[in-house]
Amino acid sequence: MTIYYFAIASQDFLLHEEPLEEVLRERINHYKNIEKVIDFWLIVNPEFINATEMASIKKQLTKPSAAILSHNKTFIEWLKLRFGFVITGEFESPSNEIPSPLKSSG
Repeated sequence: MTIYYFAIASQDFLLHEEPLEEVLRERINHYKNIEKVIDFWLIVNPEFINATEMASIKKQLTKPSAAILSHNKTFIEWLKLRFGFVITGEFESPSNEIPSPLKSSG
């Protein structure tokens, strides 16, 4: 199984109130410059949030959500510092409850 780290918040916050597009574009350019494979994804309405182990996080999300997933824990921690109002965590996948970590429910 693979560990995925995530930063999740409402779509309004991540996609409209914060400069997420700019941050991800800069990160992609940095990865290209150092010839690193992109190891993060933006998921709108992530399905993983419906897993039993995510119940406490799901309760905190009162609006449709968006998440940035990565294999890089440091990048997710940096996003938490950069954006502040995101919830971070981790999970292993594939698993019975999270067979497809990048799946969107909408």
